[in-house]
Amino acid sequence: MRRFLLGFVFAYRGLLHLIASQRNFRFHLLIAAPLVVLAAAWLKLAAWEWIALLIAIALVLSLEAMNTALEILADRVNREHDPLIALAKDAAAAAVLLAAVGAAVVGLIVFLPHL
Repeated sequence: MRRFLLGFVFAYRGLLHLIASQRNFRFHLLIAAPLVVLAAAWLKLAAWEWIALLIAIALVLSLEAMNTALEILADRVNREHDPLIALAKDAAAAAVLLAAVGAAVVGLIVFLPHL
């Protein structure tokens, strides 16, 4: 049980690091997500609309975290420029971009009919 609970401590520590060090993560967590949630509450969206928005938000935040983890590990492995590490970092950044674009599309699909 202790090991299980320690997992939450480590995750919390990772979350604090993301908030402290990652501007894009802070933007998504502290500005974009709350605005989406407030708009959804104000518009009294259906359950399926809430689900779509919350999954999109969670996906973007999760991929931001994974992108940061990959960058930290890559920098630890090799501080000098390595074309393969650069490609891995670019691919991770592309994953975040794709999720953010997908989240924006979900937002348009959900919110436009209500406006």
